[in-house]
Amino acid sequence: MNIINQKTGWMEVICGSMFSGKTEELIRRIRRAQYAKQAFVVFKPAIDNRYDEKNIVSHSHMVEPSIPISRPDEIYQHLADDLKIVAIDEAQFFDPSIVDVCNDLADRGLRVIVAGLDQDYRGKPFGSMPQLLAVAEYVTKNLAICVKCGNPANRTQRTVHQGEQILVGSTEAYEARCRNCHEVLD
Repeated sequence: MNIINQKTGWMEVICGSMFSGKTEELIRRIRRAQYAKQAFVVFKPAIDNRYDEKNIVSHSHMVEPSIPISRPDEIYQHLADDLKIVAIDEAQFFDPSIVDVCNDLADRGLRVIVAGLDQDYRGKPFGSMPQLLAVAEYVTKNLAICVKCGNPANRTQRTVHQGEQILVGSTEAYEARCRNCHEVLD
């Protein structure tokens, strides 16, 4: 029989389109950890100020305090000795070093929970999410509901014209769409 005598960390990635409940699921997992009295810290990209400058906020208005950061390596400044969980929302907005940081944290024995869009508004892989999905022990892919036909939606439809890949927004700029109803606007 094998007995593991050291802390074992892992990575969980929650992905999907906008309005699929990624942040809600992240908050749900954090709140379960609170019940278990596990120390955690939550991070979000500083550029995501849609609902709040500091807190992560789901589209359904669930709120959890977080630390806004500009670069993934800023996470290291906020690690405490009793920490068990590091949660990161909107990971697609971070540079590729997010993958190494998440791997390092899991290697240190932490539970790392990451949420983010797996596809951009064109339906293409978004940022470092494909790499995070590849190295995670657990992957949850959420689906939304297509606003056009009601089928399961795995795409994010941009409803305003702008050529940049990153446009932080909510219902004023995006809709959930299925494969058949999704259109690329440029």
